[in-house]
Amino acid sequence: MTPAVSTNSPLAWVLAARPKTLAAALAPVLVATALALADGVARPMQALLCALFALVMQVAANLINDYFDFARGTDDADRLGPERAMAQGWITPRAMRGGIALSVALAALIGMGIAALFLASSGGDVPDAWPLVVLGAACIAGAFLYTLLMSYIALGDLLVWLFFGFVPVCGTYYVQAATLTLPVWLAAAACGLVTDTLLVLNNYRDRDTDSAHHKHTLVSVLGEPFGRYFYFAQGVLGCASAYALSHMGYPVARLVVFYLYFHLTTWQLMARLRSGRALNRVLGLTARNILLFALLLSLGLLLRN
Repeated sequence: MTPAVSTNSPLAWVLAARPKTLAAALAPVLVATALALADGVARPMQALLCALFALVMQVAANLINDYFDFARGTDDADRLGPERAMAQGWITPRAMRGGIALSVALAALIGMGIAALFLASSGGDVPDAWPLVVLGAACIAGAFLYTLLMSYIALGDLLVWLFFGFVPVCGTYYVQAATLTLPVWLAAAACGLVTDTLLVLNNYRDRDTDSAHHKHTLVSVLGEPFGRYFYFAQGVLGCASAYALSHMGYPVARLVVFYLYFHLTTWQLMARLRSGRALNRVLGLTARNILLFALLLSLGLLLRN
């Protein structure tokens, strides 16, 4: 049980930020930085700012999701997932709007810092910095689009693949190396697929309530068996993408196969439970698996030589 939470208190904001989700935001930045270190192109300050940007954007996305899902009536008494700040009355609507504005502004400020550092390290070549501006703007737009539209029209998984895979991995590597390689794209695909297991599990648990609220996810549209095997397939395909790096000059990347054991056992638990709040246990295990995957892949990349 969550202890008593005073309205708009520091504890209320900590809970609204959903700290358990922050590891998923850091995982792709960790992998990209490990790859940059392995390739001898790492720039610590750029990597640190990318990590801060990812954390702040994740908090912003969580606040946006909390606010607009409550406003649309999606978070009601039938909710099966972890408690939400707005639904519980922990944060007032006005304060939440302020929190969203502040977190988005802070993310934009960090993003400008990343672009400035990149320009300084690349000799002021402005055209090369434009992709970073576009990516930063896309991250902010995506945080709103996910809750306002994409998660309701079965495109939420696409946004996770992009913004927890290709955008953070490619963006973090690019600001350090000023280029992208095939291994970077493979690592990005791997991170996006594995991280999306968290969304699939959420959608699997909420498939009935989502349907009742006219929220159309892939799982609510295509049904329980699809959701169960979609979860399994994404972990396997993500691991396969990462394993391919072991044949591209990063032989120890095969360490990621150990992730499969944890993914399989978590999936078996999910398949046994099938429905209800008990699946929140699988949610925690899935978050653990994502972090384990990122650590194994990062270690495998760092042990290249």
